Amino acid sequence: MESTTSGDGRMSFEQAVHYVQQHPGQAAFAAAPVFGERSEDEEQRAEGARVFIVESDGAAGWRLRFVAGPFFSTAFAANETMTPAEVPDSVRALRFMPTRVEEGWLVGQVQVLIQKLMQAGGNLPAAMPDYAGAPSVGAGPEAVFPVSFIGRGPERVQ
Repeated sequence: MESTTSGDGRMSFEQAVHYVQQHPGQAAFAAAPVFGERSEDEEQRAEGARVFIVESDGAAGWRLRFVAGPFFSTAFAANETMTPAEVPDSVRALRFMPTRVEEGWLVGQVQVLIQKLMQAGGNLPAAMPDYAGAPSVGAGPEAVFPVSFIGRGPERVQ
């Protein structure tokens, strides 16, 4: 199976699902930056990320893990699992990279998760900072991130 049409190592959503089903223990992921409120600042930087991980469900099927949160914080806006029927079309339009994932990676900072997913897939750019070695800053239990941060409607909030 050819994994891309452009030669960049990325797969369509359907190819990612097929990859995970054909390669036990492997996963595929896509990450999308999250920007704060739009401003006139042309240098606006991403404040966090949404990470989508296609992984085996352990029963010959698959599921999608959704993790989102601000950069440089251990507070999360989301960490949930979706069944195939729950995956929105906007996620199906993303391009995924092959990797593997360990459960323990899902509890750290979102930029460290992305770094580990990149490393596990052998795709770590030489210029990527070592986020895993950076000091950690945690948010208190009172920290709440707006649903708009993760791009989810209020119907998904529990």
